[in-house]
Amino acid sequence: MFKMKNIFTSRRLVIGVIVVIVAIGAITLGARAHNSEKEPSLPVRVISDVSGWTSNIVNAPIRAIKGGFDSIDELMNTYQENDRLTKKVDDLAQTKVQLQVLQQENRALKDQLKISDTLTDYKVVNAVVTSRSPSNWQTQLIIDKGTNAGLKKGLSVMGSGGLIGRITQVNTTNAKVELLSDNSQVSDRFAIRVQNSAGETVDGIITSFNQSKNLIVMGQITSSVSVKKGDLVTTSGLGGITPSGLYVGKVEKVGSDNYGLSKKIYIKPATDFNNIPVVSVAIP
Repeated sequence: MFKMKNIFTSRRLVIGVIVVIVAIGAITLGARAHNSEKEPSLPVRVISDVSGWTSNIVNAPIRAIKGGFDSIDELMNTYQENDRLTKKVDDLAQTKVQLQVLQQENRALKDQLKISDTLTDYKVVNAVVTSRSPSNWQTQLIIDKGTNAGLKKGLSVMGSGGLIGRITQVNTTNAKVELLSDNSQVSDRFAIRVQNSAGETVDGIITSFNQSKNLIVMGQITSSVSVKKGDLVTTSGLGGITPSGLYVGKVEKVGSDNYGLSKKIYIKPATDFNNIPVVSVAIP
């Protein structure tokens, strides 16, 4: 067995030497043929063709492997670039959302400052809405000021456009605001007043809220003074802690109850009850 292994090893060595000799001879003959102006002989041409063919066979896998590595490298570069662009798109979308939120809050704060300027006879405490449950979206919200800011139950609360409700519960650092759009409320209705273009007034109270049409309903009207669409509505200040002159909205239409016995005035609220990011509490 040992002898057979030596024989195979010797044969491989001899074959390797022969291949080297043939290669050297081919290179030498090729160089002489290149330097000579005569056409190379047949043996030289055969050896050159065999050498070229062998070189192509050896180089083909190398080229294929190199091409594969180049393709993988290009694929990785494309993947990394795509990942960077995706992150930039996500960052841009997030920045856009933040910008919209800040713009909305900025507009609300500007409107709130205008309201603060009109309430010169009252102390105004501005607060941010911190909680509003979807289950009671139309009835209440929570603000971030409480007894530590001087708030108490019954105070009137203004949104960015006008009156939105009153405080019904106060804690140390927060308070609950009951909205005008709450139809379940049966007490603490606001006393309001309509003033027509001639300066005449009609007093009444807020009796309900038409959620389908987004209108405040004013009832218990005793005056026969004529009012029309567009007349301004404010709080009258009668019957309680609510200051007079707080803006409520504009008359949308005048109608009557289901029996046609009493007048009802439908008011378009000055504030969008679905969008209340900040509020102002009026303290007499």
